[in-house]
Amino acid sequence: MKRRKEASEGAELVAVDSGWLLDQFRQEFGEFADGEVHIARAPGRVNLIGEHTDYSGGFVLPVAIGHDVAIAFSARTDRNVSLYSCDYHQRTQFSLDEILPSADARWSNYFRGVAWALEGCEYKGKVELKFSGNEGELRLCGLDAVISGDVPEGAGLSSSAAFEVASAISLLAAAGIDVALINATQSRCGLELRRWIALACQHAENSFVGVNCGIMDQMASCMGRADHAVYLDCRNLRHEEVELGLGRAEAALVIYDTGIRRGLVDSEYNHRRQEVELGTRMISGALRRDDIRTLRDIDIALFDEIKGILPSTVARRCEHVIAENERVQGGVEALRRGDLRAFGDLMWQSHESLRDLYGVSCPELDMAVEIAWKTDGVLGARMTGAGFGGCTVSLVHLEALPHLMEALPDAPMRYGAVQPKTFVVDVVDGARIEE
Repeated sequence: MKRRKEASEGAELVAVDSGWLLDQFRQEFGEFADGEVHIARAPGRVNLIGEHTDYSGGFVLPVAIGHDVAIAFSARTDRNVSLYSCDYHQRTQFSLDEILPSADARWSNYFRGVAWALEGCEYKGKVELKFSGNEGELRLCGLDAVISGDVPEGAGLSSSAAFEVASAISLLAAAGIDVALINATQSRCGLELRRWIALACQHAENSFVGVNCGIMDQMASCMGRADHAVYLDCRNLRHEEVELGLGRAEAALVIYDTGIRRGLVDSEYNHRRQEVELGTRMISGALRRDDIRTLRDIDIALFDEIKGILPSTVARRCEHVIAENERVQGGVEALRRGDLRAFGDLMWQSHESLRDLYGVSCPELDMAVEIAWKTDGVLGARMTGAGFGGCTVSLVHLEALPHLMEALPDAPMRYGAVQPKTFVVDVVDGARIEE
């Protein structure tokens, strides 16, 4: 059975069981000696506040969630990689000496891209990448791997980043990087390695897969800590762990997956990024200020003075990003005070901005947030992720959980949509190799 007992009441997703995954590995690759196979796990994330700010060098506040991508792998003596996806029921192979995208097994392009980024391979040659603790050029070795996960795809919970990070730590462990270093989350060297992994995974998604994502998803998967949010400065990758205190406050995080899916490569995501980049260039040019590199460098007061020079749509996009950065900082201060109600108010405001200014919500997301708004005991709710479908996240007092979960619809609003799901998420530690 591909199941384990959920820690949180109301959680409906089933996580990948290690024993089950090892059985799948045996079926695909035969028996193995004890100690030769490892399991890498990387969690998905939900962003509590700070949406569409990461690619503008802004602030975000995600948490790693107790649903992940798991990879059982064993190192090879050659440079060949053989992957089997339990979820797609598909096997694919490639050589680390010629890493090219697959048209038949597109899911594998995330793994391929990570290998390409880690080694610094480009189609025209090899670029050296170094990191602390590894002298000279990193050279990967081949591996056999089976992959499965319980992070819903296309739902805004960062299934792609979870897959990328799990792929990265699998490849590094197979190449001989010390597992203790990979799993280190508090030491300087461990944090440096995790930042490097996050950047390599982002590079893979940007340049190999073709999605211009920011750095938040990968950093959340790498840097998550139980019962803490990751307060991340996307410009310099400095982060702070901010305690949520959900247990103390008798509160929980509830995800509502609308079942609406979108493909990031073909969606409006890249277009939104282009709009805010255009707005930044126009403002910087009008003010003749070279120090304005992203919308992070503009406060709301200055924006109100200058926004008239922008096309109306671009102005709305920029206003959201600038105000959202301020909401993140306000949310962190609220958490430090233990004021979950104030934090929830900022979540409502964030959703309204994403709906009205950034234009990335949809009727299903708006409906779910409206239901949460009308349910006593819900402190805040908003869409989360890139938008155009996917999920909402709600901050809920425990006594209100049954009422909210009963009120949220369990049937698709659109033909062909995935069945909606409502579940409580645990806030967990980041990526690791099981020991």
